[in-house]
Amino acid sequence: MVNRKELDPEASPEAAYGARIRSTREARGWKQEDLATETGYASTHISAVETARKVPTLRFSRSVDIAFGTGDGTDSFEREWRQIRHGSLLEGFPHYVGYEGRAVEIRLYNIGIIPGLLQTPEYARVLVDSAVKRGAITPAQADERLAFLAERQAALIRPRPPMMFVTMDESCLLRPIGGPAVMDAQLARLIEFAEQPNTLLQVAPFEMAERRTLDLPVNLLTMADRSVLCYAESQAQGHLDRENVSVVPMLTAYHQLQAEALSQAASVAMIRQLRKGMS
Repeated sequence: MVNRKELDPEASPEAAYGARIRSTREARGWKQEDLATETGYASTHISAVETARKVPTLRFSRSVDIAFGTGDGTDSFEREWRQIRHGSLLEGFPHYVGYEGRAVEIRLYNIGIIPGLLQTPEYARVLVDSAVKRGAITPAQADERLAFLAERQAALIRPRPPMMFVTMDESCLLRPIGGPAVMDAQLARLIEFAEQPNTLLQVAPFEMAERRTLDLPVNLLTMADRSVLCYAESQAQGHLDRENVSVVPMLTAYHQLQAEALSQAASVAMIRQLRKGMS
């Protein structure tokens, strides 16, 4: 074949995606022009994706899935596209977010860092910039994380928003992220959150000591059918669990945590006092 470029699937996730497009196409005996006809894209576009000169999009991936009939399984090109796009995120987290956007109740518990759904853009930017300086992620991945967070927050603004229960360890409030101005705006955001009709904000104070029932951040989602999902993560990976045998104890621990934590009024009063100390 003239001008056929050899592909190296190991070069990058985009290269692996392109190589798979080519191998799937050729297994069907299709030329690039045939796939172009099936997807509505130009053959030059198909060529650019196959050789990783052009980054695939969600629309392109869905079109390819329809053409190849791969849209209903775990090997879909849309799924691979999402893995490429969210490659800087912990394993399991993008899958969790798909449920988060449809949940009717969201329960969050965080230690040390304000939960992402409540972060201001400035607070979130400081966190990702710090990760870039440490070499943990690239500047492009930092921008990706911020865009992804904005999408998550936007998904909560809907005609029937979920009920949100947020319990934060006191360390979330006392850890100075980005300096006084950033922290003051972030604390103000928490107060605004607590004033919403579909929210409950509580602080788990240090004085709870051994009565604190959770030692790691936990997200619990209640879906429209009343099923409950639990997402928890370590430093290296996240895990989404839907088995009652493990989810129910986590939900019980969350309820016990809420019972021992400060009331919303007392939590807001603590936050207001911290803001006074910054002025």
